[in-house]
Amino acid sequence: MDKKFFRGSWKSQFGFLLAAIGSSVGLGNIWRFPYVTYKYGGGAFLVPYFVALVLAGIPLLILEYGVGHRQLGSSPLSFSRINEKWEWVGWWMPITALFGIMLYYSVVIGYCFIYIFLSFNLSWGMDTESFFFNSFLNISDSPFSLGGIRLPIASATLLVWVVSWIICYKEVHHGIEKSCKVFIPMLFVLLFILLGWSITLPGSSEGIKTYIQPRWGLLKDIKVWIAAFGQIFFSISLGFGIMITYASYLPRKADITKNAVINACANSFFEVTAGFAVFGLIGFMALQKGVAIDSVVKQGPQLAFVVYTEAINRLPVFKSLFGVLFFSTLVMAGLTSAISLIEAFACSVRDKFGWNRKKVVSTLCLIGFFGSLIFTTRAGLLILDITDHFITSYGLILGGVFECFIVGWVLKAKKLREHINACSDTKRIKLRKLWDFSIRYVTPAFLIVMLVMSIVDELKKPYGDYPLDSVILFGVDWLIIFSIVSVVFTFYPWKPQLVEIKHKPADEHLLT
Repeated sequence: MDKKFFRGSWKSQFGFLLAAIGSSVGLGNIWRFPYVTYKYGGGAFLVPYFVALVLAGIPLLILEYGVGHRQLGSSPLSFSRINEKWEWVGWWMPITALFGIMLYYSVVIGYCFIYIFLSFNLSWGMDTESFFFNSFLNISDSPFSLGGIRLPIASATLLVWVVSWIICYKEVHHGIEKSCKVFIPMLFVLLFILLGWSITLPGSSEGIKTYIQPRWGLLKDIKVWIAAFGQIFFSISLGFGIMITYASYLPRKADITKNAVINACANSFFEVTAGFAVFGLIGFMALQKGVAIDSVVKQGPQLAFVVYTEAINRLPVFKSLFGVLFFSTLVMAGLTSAISLIEAFACSVRDKFGWNRKKVVSTLCLIGFFGSLIFTTRAGLLILDITDHFITSYGLILGGVFECFIVGWVLKAKKLREHINACSDTKRIKLRKLWDFSIRYVTPAFLIVMLVMSIVDELKKPYGDYPLDSVILFGVDWLIIFSIVSVVFTFYPWKPQLVEIKHKPADEHLLT
């Protein structure tokens, strides 16, 4: 155990804000949001999207900031301080984030690293779909047919874990804060370069028109509204325990409400802007192929590694440069989210046991890399698809429902609201009683509806038409294991000397 246990602090609120934005802005902003917007009504989708941002995204982000700041701890410590019975929920969130999401997220970032180098010679060839699925992944036809580890992918995944380890090894103000001050500005610069490039291509206007053209009739469908709330929930990194952890490193005076609003709006600005860049290039590719835009729009990895690479092949000039820029943007977005997934669990372990930070981070990264190897096999993408579906559809949403209950009804939302208002600058925006109502009723109601609808769809047929036993093994069983581990961690007592943890006083005057 450390002889003196000090929790690190951010050197500035700007550094904290960049780290929080970095956690929110990830791969999903670039390849999930544009497709979801297109699928659920184009420009019309932005109506429920921004309603969800105001009614759920920002209120829940304020909640997580407020809990971490008030309780001065990671999610397990924070919930334990509210009520010992709910500590297990605090463990569920970072365990799901690290051993659920980060294990496969690191592999996808590894794909992006490899594709940066492939971009120099456009080594994916003309048939980008065949290259990605057959040559690159050599994908199997069943989640149970692992077929051995793909060494190039495993090597790239190791690189991701090593880079993440280097950043997380030091205290937050040395590692994560400094790296995000470099990564986040670069990420936005790369995004605007891609946007400027895409919108000048022939056919880009048609792609962008397809992206934003409103189909108002779809707003009558409840699934569109559920999709909007789901997009907001996942893209802001809610339910991971990350924002609770990050806020716990803030000193006594911190404008939580303002920071939450800026974080949420910056995330939304990034993904809406990324949609213009993505659909501008899709419009160009559709024109070059002489086909309708509908026939080339895809989501997830296929958008990045199949559609985008094919579009790059059709560029008149600077093909390699465009490829390097695009996949560098994905790597930046991925890394800033990856380090937050590691930090949330590392901080939780350190809060609980008082262990040395460097040893905790090193051990977690080593275990994480070996855990990632199953996703580097020939069946890796299939297992990834199943695991991601169950974690995002159930794991994270359950975490959100529970934290709304714990804050809204156990702690009482009023108490947290009063704390947030007291620690914020009096000239800033103050929370009103409407926030209490949202946390106690509105946000959990929509999350529960999402859960129920997901379960109903699940009962109709196995997800993705995968064999039922593979869905249970790689989806349901993972959630059961996370629950058991969360309860086991709860049985261990907190170290007596960690009951009252103080920030370094020297850091407090640095925040303005």
